[in-house]
Amino acid sequence: MPPAKTDQLDLWAESGLDGDDQVMVDFLLPTGIYIQMEVPRESTIQHIKLLLWKEAQTYPLFSLLGEMEGHMFECVNQAAVHEELEDETRRLCDVRPFLPVLKLITRNCGRAERILDSKIGVLIGKGLHELDALQDQQVKDFRSKMKRISEEKMQRMQLMSWGEWLRSCYSTQLETESVENLIDKHEGVIKITMHYDQSQVCSVILYIRDCLLANESPHLTLVHCDVVKAIFEKEICTIGSVLARKASNPPLPLPPKKRTPTVRTLSVFPALQLIKGALSFVPLAVRAGLFHGTELLCKTAVSSESSSRSEHVWNKTLEFDIAVCDLPRMARLCFAIYAVMDKVKKQRSTKNTHLNKYQTIPWVNTMVFDYRGQLKTGDIILHCWSSFPDELEEMLNPIGTIQTNPYTENATELHISFPEYSTQPVVFPAFDKGRGGKKFYIELKEIMERDPLSQLCENEKDLIWTLRYDCRENFPQSLPKLLLSVKWSKHEDMAQLQALLQIWPKLSPRDALELLDFNYPDQYVREFAVNCLRDMSDDELLQYLLQLVQVLRYEPYYDCALSRFLLERAQSSRKIGHFLFWHLRSEMYMPAVSVHFALILEAYCRGCIPHIEVLKKQVEALSKLKAVNELIKLGTIKTKTKQAHLKEAMMTCLRQTGFIETLSNLHSPLNPNILLAGVHVERCKYMDSKMKPLWIVYHNKLLGGDTVGIIFKNGDDLRQDMLTLQILRLMDLLWKEANLDLRIVPYGCLATGDHSGLIEVVSSADTIANIQKTSSNMAAAAAFNKDALLNWLKDKNSGDALDKAIEEFTLSCAGYCVATYVLGIGDRHSDNIMVRSTGQLFHIDFGHILGNFKSKFGIKRERVPFILTHDFIHVIQQGKTGNTEKFGNFFRQYCEEAYLILRKNGNLFITLFALMLTAGLPELTSVKDIQYLKDSLALGKTDEEALKQFRQKFDEALRESWTTKVNWMAHIVAHPS
Repeated sequence: MPPAKTDQLDLWAESGLDGDDQVMVDFLLPTGIYIQMEVPRESTIQHIKLLLWKEAQTYPLFSLLGEMEGHMFECVNQAAVHEELEDETRRLCDVRPFLPVLKLITRNCGRAERILDSKIGVLIGKGLHELDALQDQQVKDFRSKMKRISEEKMQRMQLMSWGEWLRSCYSTQLETESVENLIDKHEGVIKITMHYDQSQVCSVILYIRDCLLANESPHLTLVHCDVVKAIFEKEICTIGSVLARKASNPPLPLPPKKRTPTVRTLSVFPALQLIKGALSFVPLAVRAGLFHGTELLCKTAVSSESSSRSEHVWNKTLEFDIAVCDLPRMARLCFAIYAVMDKVKKQRSTKNTHLNKYQTIPWVNTMVFDYRGQLKTGDIILHCWSSFPDELEEMLNPIGTIQTNPYTENATELHISFPEYSTQPVVFPAFDKGRGGKKFYIELKEIMERDPLSQLCENEKDLIWTLRYDCRENFPQSLPKLLLSVKWSKHEDMAQLQALLQIWPKLSPRDALELLDFNYPDQYVREFAVNCLRDMSDDELLQYLLQLVQVLRYEPYYDCALSRFLLERAQSSRKIGHFLFWHLRSEMYMPAVSVHFALILEAYCRGCIPHIEVLKKQVEALSKLKAVNELIKLGTIKTKTKQAHLKEAMMTCLRQTGFIETLSNLHSPLNPNILLAGVHVERCKYMDSKMKPLWIVYHNKLLGGDTVGIIFKNGDDLRQDMLTLQILRLMDLLWKEANLDLRIVPYGCLATGDHSGLIEVVSSADTIANIQKTSSNMAAAAAFNKDALLNWLKDKNSGDALDKAIEEFTLSCAGYCVATYVLGIGDRHSDNIMVRSTGQLFHIDFGHILGNFKSKFGIKRERVPFILTHDFIHVIQQGKTGNTEKFGNFFRQYCEEAYLILRKNGNLFITLFALMLTAGLPELTSVKDIQYLKDSLALGKTDEEALKQFRQKFDEALRESWTTKVNWMAHIVAHPS
């Protein structure tokens, strides 16, 4: 690994394909001695240290080193920061230092804690020393509090019996009855016998393996359990314990005495420095606005103009027409810096009078109150963001993050100063409880039944607020509309709302989700919502976990009700913890959330130490797969290597010892209940698309010898696919709750990093394109062969099995017709619609949703509301042209029934998409995108009107199905292989 090698060449070297298994490393010793020696690149850090110690004995001053265990290595990692290699079980090829230089340093005290910190840092993708270096009291307080809670939890777990601990970790896999009977502890030996159910035994082994990584445990003996022993023989061992330690954290000082400040208006003094780019040479102004959610609390304030080459000082205090005592707790101050266009030469067109569409406008947001509830005072430096969303009113971005840009070197700095309002800190006051009168108006019902996207006029808001106790009595689920009717700039209204929340009936978890939207930032409202979510089962929480993680972006403070709720549930359920980890870990590369997500990940790891090794193995496995993918891409682009040679290179790579050990015996990130035993190298391949996804096949002894396939993608953003598949899974649940099973196949999909992730391979399935091509000698004619699909099903099934397969096809086709129409899923060609040999039809690849259909030369390529071709109908009618009853009376009825069920849950779908608005998905960036759902579900119309609209779309899909065939023909001709 010489320094002169490029990253691409290093990939070849790392894979071992250049035949170089040794690497020259420079070792720097604390005695001042420099040693250069070759070491195996597959060796662990511990083995390399042994080799160095043996070599160092021949050098001067060796006796001054002392004990080997008192030292560890330090390197500069790929992120160009110092990393201490506490975890010496890692291999050098996995550490991948920036340069082949390892520095030997003396260990400090508290080695066990340092090892734990090192493991957590590697696992979450952000070294804890980076968090240590942050000069942010909120970060320090949150970490201290979470560490104390986690250590107390680990201490409680130490006192649990084996069975109690087993149930707490694997509650979804084991029955709660007498788990201890599976385990016989006697004279320091644990025995597990095979006369119990194999899946239970395997779960016990999984559990014990995890425990051994965190606790002093006796040796493990497996009695008559060959299958389990074969899988775990390398994993089961006794490891030094990592005991929970009691932290000596001093109590926080008592907050200042709460007081209501005198009536003064809020003001702020801005100054700007370090202007970058063209903004340095034009007159600039600052616009500032106070927001509660997306509601502007008062008129925006604008500074005077300033023109300078380096620094801009406006010498003006920005006054906001709102009393300090009327500021809501979650008020945020939003800034935008812009060029004064009438002073600039009009050589470029403009979007409006303020914003030149070619000019980047820096923006930044900050909270008015800090995380302790104290009104901010004094000088603050804010580092601005440069990417500015389009179509924002007042040129401000209230929905944007309140975190400042961490890339300070190239960011515009905005210096602001909050005045001192009193000699004591101004603390947000507690609300008084009070009640108003009670009336009832029948017109309230019509307002409350509207969908979440409907706007309320001022008269309607006044009516709702006046009848707020009637809302509580008769329309408790209407709480979001009541919140939109509150005048957040009046502390009297806020006080009355707080009193009302104390007596508001608990909402169902599905209804409570809407309260976590950005429009409802009040902390008491969000605490109320989280309290309602506590009624969720683990399965229901997993259903909405994707949105709940994204909602963390809306939380201005790290220690909030939602963060605590997610941590509590994750630490009590291994499956929830698994997916919480990956949803957070996959977005650690985003600067706006990296600190917040890192803090939650650290807190989770400290509270679930046994889970660290399990997750660490998954992270390492994904790193290996990424290296293989980069190898394939490099061979394709640079060396033009033939496909057969690249596949052989891929297999050679997968057969290496380091790859085999890392990729074997790990829990699948897609489903932690599945153990991936070992790679079936001969069946692995890479797919011939732009990003060269890897098709990896695993043996799985726990599934009776069946194989498990996963696709690893590197270069594609899978988050939109994740969202679509989540909604399909929800639709399937809603239909089943209404006793309608439409055989949906919501396969697994998980984003694991920056444009990388995994997709589950659905077994025994093929694409419509392949089915059609194998039945025709001419590619152009394949799409028009209506018998191809039915004949394929006949080949796979016979007798009663064929009837069952046709029934499966009919139900699943109905489900996907409705689902793809409601979600506006586009780019539906014959390569992304598949059929299982059992008859289930399903769709894949969801790069275009919410009506964003593909077009060419300005002409829409897809002109049907959903895919319903004549060969589909041919299968539904069992190949009998006259069998119209099966199609008309059954298939069409399934579609209509499914559509009406989704309509009843229209508000839930809108809420789930609204909660994802700040995730950065390419086709979900504004409320306008969600409007498609409102139109497709015909919300605001009666069921009869909506059904009439759907029937028109159904007839249109039938009438225009020939255009789908033409598109499919063009696709098959363009992609013959």
